[in-house]
Amino acid sequence: MTISDIAKMAGVSSAAVSRYLNGGPLSEQKREAIREVVEKTGYRPDAAAQTLRTGRVNQIGVIAPSISSQSVGQITAGIASELDQQNYLILLGNTELDEQRELGYLTAMQRNHVAGIILLGCYYSPQLARAFKACRVPLVVTGQRFPEVPCVYNDDRSAARELAQRMLACGHRRLAYIGGTEKDQAVGLARRQGVQDALREVGLNADGLPRAYCAAFSMEEGHRCMEELLARCPQLDGVVCVTDTVAFGALQVLRAAGRRVGEDVGLAGIGDNWAGKVVEPGLTTIRFYQRQVGQEAARMLLQSLEHTEPDAAPVRQTTLGYTLVERGSL
Repeated sequence: MTISDIAKMAGVSSAAVSRYLNGGPLSEQKREAIREVVEKTGYRPDAAAQTLRTGRVNQIGVIAPSISSQSVGQITAGIASELDQQNYLILLGNTELDEQRELGYLTAMQRNHVAGIILLGCYYSPQLARAFKACRVPLVVTGQRFPEVPCVYNDDRSAARELAQRMLACGHRRLAYIGGTEKDQAVGLARRQGVQDALREVGLNADGLPRAYCAAFSMEEGHRCMEELLARCPQLDGVVCVTDTVAFGALQVLRAAGRRVGEDVGLAGIGDNWAGKVVEPGLTTIRFYQRQVGQEAARMLLQSLEHTEPDAAPVRQTTLGYTLVERGSL
């Protein structure tokens, strides 16, 4: 079975089949006709021949900070749903938040001739900026807004502000915040700033916001930070947490201290982790549309691959929305 055979069965040219197999531009009618024949025959192109012809393999590199994260799983699923339609496979790299591993994956994936790379939420640094500039394949970043790089990201600051506004509206005025490293401009810095924005709007001391910082977004770190905040600020009556998982750890400490969450003290997280629906009380949170983040990032990359000149591809910066999910913890 050859490309010519597929073309005859689909009623299209061999060039159209080639564009289909390589993710090139094609009308929806031709794409569907070719897809039906490919699925019926089980045809698979010779990978070695494709690499010799195009200088790349039908793989997209995806570099993730932690494959155990729910949000990473959702973003990756969104990426895969788009790439599968264009016959691209995913080559996954897990950095565990190690910048050197991240840089290593960027280099290694290019050496392995991936067609493009999607980089999930990372810290910006001079080294990373240089690596972006030197990258020889199309690149898209999710979860962060970096200059001169196509990005898809969430409105973290507005989301945290609205969450804190809701907590204040429920009567909680002595707020505290559990955050993450502010090297992370989105999750670390923007979410803290959003909480402070809400405090300023009602005339409270935003600069004096009591806060503690997690070394990792885990229940254990949420537990530790909540103990620290209660020791420093025993009168607090509201806690905004950088993620839901951190909030679950804080919830354990508040219960052990005899504080009634949803009555004596408000508690909220960000991320809409499934466990927030089953804990008691249910956790108020922010739902980001992470699967859509992955889908949009994949679409951006595929559009970049259609340009024969890398500089011809427009640099797009896309912000996606969110929903406040209110449960019993306020």
